[in-house]
Amino acid sequence: MNHPISGPTKGVRIAGTGMAVPERVLTNEDVATMVDTSDGWISQRTGIKSRHIVEDDTTVRDLAVQALKQALDSAGIEADQLDLVILATLTPEMVCPATATRVVAEIGAAPAGGMDLSAACSGFVYGLNVAASLMQTGHYRHIAVVGSELLSKIIDWQDRRSCVLFGDGAGAAILAAAQDEGPGCLYQSMSSNGNGWEFLYCPRSERDLPPDANGFSGKYNTLQMNGREVYKFAVSTLQDTIVKAVQGAGIELEDLAMIIPHQSNQRILESARERLGLTPDKLYTNIERYGNTSAASIPICLHELTASGRIRTGDLILLVGLGGGLTWASSVWRL
Repeated sequence: MNHPISGPTKGVRIAGTGMAVPERVLTNEDVATMVDTSDGWISQRTGIKSRHIVEDDTTVRDLAVQALKQALDSAGIEADQLDLVILATLTPEMVCPATATRVVAEIGAAPAGGMDLSAACSGFVYGLNVAASLMQTGHYRHIAVVGSELLSKIIDWQDRRSCVLFGDGAGAAILAAAQDEGPGCLYQSMSSNGNGWEFLYCPRSERDLPPDANGFSGKYNTLQMNGREVYKFAVSTLQDTIVKAVQGAGIELEDLAMIIPHQSNQRILESARERLGLTPDKLYTNIERYGNTSAASIPICLHELTASGRIRTGDLILLVGLGGGLTWASSVWRL
């Protein structure tokens, strides 16, 4: 692999997108049979009506491969043209090897590079930013960025605070080198604040618990969330990150064809949209159908928008991720 071009790349295109979700749809009514909740309670507080959940031996790698193959077809390139696959996930198959390396092998892209990236719900935007920067050096022609998650495997289905929120899925994008200066990443940011780690974490043992573990559900290897603190972080950070990204790119909010945020909570997204004075058609949401799919949420949105023709070549778009860590990231692109 590694197909160097002559000198630094002038542009980077998002050449193709893809997505994959399990067939099984778990509605709010289904969740209400497992835990004390209701469709009205979930819908009012989160905006979620359903989510897709694996029900067999489907793995995070399987979903990643499905999404990536669709993205390759969309881009019109073969797997062996890839130089690198970056897989953003907080639910890898194993600690070692990186799930990305097995994705590379399964799609027939070896010996392309493969690495997992862990930044929770910000993971895909982190990966996109890393890939764009690598390509601008001129050392790579095609990089795949994938977000794939099996959150249903790390959920305590008796914990009403978290089990209503999450779903499984994968999304992928193919970046391709372009010699013209038109398309590409105009601005990017990646941030974190580990002081807020205990607001959203997945402990393996007692030593991983915060000093005040009063909110611990009692089940290790499951997501633990302080919803109030996460909400406060997300509401303020989402709006602030959007404003800084627009300013950093030297554009105006109205120049954007679409803002694609991580699908965390409909109330969080609506709050940011209203405070920024955006019309509903400028900030994309699909959380009603998929729930929170962590690193997969933004690429799933990106694929739906691309496939439906709602964003096109030449458009300016902004991707914004917020997640555990705490992490947040932005990426402004001209398509």
